[in-house]
Formats: sequence, structure tokens, C-alpha cells
Amino acid sequence: MDSKLRAFINAMPDDHARRRFAERCETSLGHLKNVMYGLRPCAPDLAVSIERESGRSVTRRDLRDDWHRFWPELIDAPERAGGASAPMELSPVRQTALQFCQGTP
Repeated sequence: MDSKLRAFINAMPDDHARRRFAERCETSLGHLKNVMYGLRPCAPDLAVSIERESGRSVTRRDLRDDWHRFWPELIDAPERAGGASAPMELSPVRQTALQFCQGTP
């Protein structure tokens, strides 16, 4: 079970935002839930998509214990406190979720 992915998904305002996030990651909300509850492993390409679309709130390192086998270039890359290796702009889905939570249209 991935607690960072679960916290990120559950922080979204509703299932519509969750579904849009899943679509941007090119998967279904059901599959994301299977990954976050540990029922299915996170495929490497999905891990990359989740990292990108979450604005690195959830990273490849968070999603796969064997991340170093797929992305050896990350072995020496420094991690920020949040687990990400470098700052990144918020994805449109994250911006929308943030605007919704702040009451901004």
C-alpha cells in the first residue's frame, strides 16, 4: 500500500477530480485504487505518469521499491524533503484541485 499516493488521491475534492487525474495518468481510477491499496503493482510507466501529474508529490521512488532498477540515474539524485528530486510545476489537475479547495473558479 502506498500511503503517499493514497493521501494525494484522497486530498482531491471528489471522484471527478480523481478520475481526471487517472485519465491524465492514462489509467482508470479503479486501477489507481488497486495500486494505492497494494492490490496491484505500479507499472514503471504509470509511476512516471503519477510523478509527473502529481507535481512530484508522489514520486517513482515512493511507488516502487525497485525504482533503482528502472531509473538508475536517480540513485545519486538528491531528494527534497517531500521525496521528490526536483521542483516541478503543478499539473492542471492539481491546480484545479487547489483552486476548488480555495473556492476559486
